[in-house]
Amino acid sequence: GIRFRGYSIPECQKLLPKAKGGEEPLPEGLFWLLVTGQIPTEEQVSWLSEEWAKRAALPSHVVTMLDNFPTNLHPMSQLSAAITALNSESNFARAYAEGVNRTKYWELIYEDCMDLIAKLPCVAAKIYRNLHREGSSIGAIDSKLDWSHNFTNMLGYTDAQFTELMRLYLTIHSDHEGGNVSAHTSHLVGSALSDPYLSFAAAMNGLAGPLHGLANQEVLVWLTQLQKEVGKDVSDEKLRDYIWNTLNSGRVIPGYGHAVLRKTDPRYTCQREFALKHLPQDPMFKLVAQLYKIVPNVLLEQGKAKNPWPNVDAHSGVLLQYYGMTEMNYYTVLFGVSRALGVLAQLIWSRALGFPLERPKSMSTDGLMKFVESKS
Repeated sequence: GIRFRGYSIPECQKLLPKAKGGEEPLPEGLFWLLVTGQIPTEEQVSWLSEEWAKRAALPSHVVTMLDNFPTNLHPMSQLSAAITALNSESNFARAYAEGVNRTKYWELIYEDCMDLIAKLPCVAAKIYRNLHREGSSIGAIDSKLDWSHNFTNMLGYTDAQFTELMRLYLTIHSDHEGGNVSAHTSHLVGSALSDPYLSFAAAMNGLAGPLHGLANQEVLVWLTQLQKEVGKDVSDEKLRDYIWNTLNSGRVIPGYGHAVLRKTDPRYTCQREFALKHLPQDPMFKLVAQLYKIVPNVLLEQGKAKNPWPNVDAHSGVLLQYYGMTEMNYYTVLFGVSRALGVLAQLIWSRALGFPLERPKSMSTDGLMKFVESKS
């Protein structure tokens, strides 16, 4: 499964501080855990919420940049470009240019990471408003609200359940080892002592790739097509036939399988529990639940899948759609805001531990052919 500093997702849901009246963990608590290894107190999480609120304002050149992007520029391209432009604010880049001692690198990286995490919801909300809300204002940050609550307010959503969903979403999508494309890209670029803004912008370009960050969109497209072809109230038998037709045509079932996990993704499970509590009668959720009973058995019967179980992407898009966020090309931006917590915590530790420049060995085509021939 997935563990954050040794804690499972259910343990994090239980132990991490929550908003007053809320039931889901605050992402601030997870970031504290990832950086320090300790479960934070409510007071420590409140401090972090207030600290991020203080650091959230965007410089005017980034606001101007966001407001002048063409509407046909993908949200992830806008996010990456805006993060790169925030590099003008880098404490680390300035200090490095002035010859700061390397023992101080991590402190400056920490300050940049804190600033970047604080500003990301403002950048992401501005992109959303410009593309989907006619450029309306994101409003002001409220220092009394947590990071997720401010984010949902800036997006224009006032439903308390949606804010709870966002707290859960931003927590569970934050980190998953260091080998996935976005985390590894951030580590690679950061190893060159590029500042956190440049490192994270590179990570977002990796996340924008369809094999990494677009899976939840593909799930929704497939579910919508399924409903269109066989109807909304479909029998298990018809569903099973549709799944087999998908597989026999050479396609995969989106939302099932994982490069690393070999059981049901715990991030799927906690989203399923959220849906069972808050939207048990939603037709799309009922379809996802029905697929959960059928798809793994079909994949096992087919015999090709190493992991026939659902992953995080099998559920997240359905929840966002239920609360009215239907703009699928924006979903990866939410993923990116969340992923900042994990990869930037890793970046702080990479500089604290003095990890060297990453330089993997390479092999020529001739050398590769000789290697293959020696093994044949």
